[in-house]
Amino acid sequence: MEPILLQATEQGRGAPLILLHGNGESGAYFAEQIRYFSKSYRVLAVDTRGYGRSPRGTAPFTLTQFAEDLKFFMDYNGIARAILLGFSDGGNIALLFALKYPQYVEKLVLNGANLMPAGMKPHIHAMIALSYAGLTVAALCSKKAVYLKARYALMALEPKIPLTALRALVGIPALVLVGSRDMIRRRHSQSMAAALPQGRLCVLEGDHFIAAKNSEVYNEAVEAFFGE
Repeated sequence: MEPILLQATEQGRGAPLILLHGNGESGAYFAEQIRYFSKSYRVLAVDTRGYGRSPRGTAPFTLTQFAEDLKFFMDYNGIARAILLGFSDGGNIALLFALKYPQYVEKLVLNGANLMPAGMKPHIHAMIALSYAGLTVAALCSKKAVYLKARYALMALEPKIPLTALRALVGIPALVLVGSRDMIRRRHSQSMAAALPQGRLCVLEGDHFIAAKNSEVYNEAVEAFFGE
């Protein structure tokens, strides 16, 4: 694994709260969460490898690599244990990280995460798969297409987490949070919450991007979970 130093927006003091953004975004997605939670926590909104201000490096663009990047980030910054809040691909990274390094995780918020591509609604998954197939051809003659293909591969081909693997996360409270009109199938989210030893499901009004579009309700729900 190739270590790189991820960049992050840091604000506030207290227990570490690490925010992990979704595909094609940066830590800036969590502007409202940074503002809200920095009153009580040391908030670190990380830019994943190749996004925002973080370098791309030369390692493969995979969720497993991103989880290793997160460990290096935490070790470098002297963070022995943190609350992880991940959105979409960021939720998948948080879950992979917790499965490998549970001792680093205080609590988990998995917002719009999925265990496998089929966890998405069929029409969403089909559109992503078609885009990925088209980019595979375009990548033969375009550097930009190579980058986009790597991004779409994260959604079209990853993650691959068995439902039974979640049983290992004993002692880690986990909130599976989705929108009422999310691109993730409701039954998939329900299965995730049920498989987590200390998991529960929270459905809020909105689509996949509720953290940005319905931030007040979202932040209150997350804060309530933190206080449990």
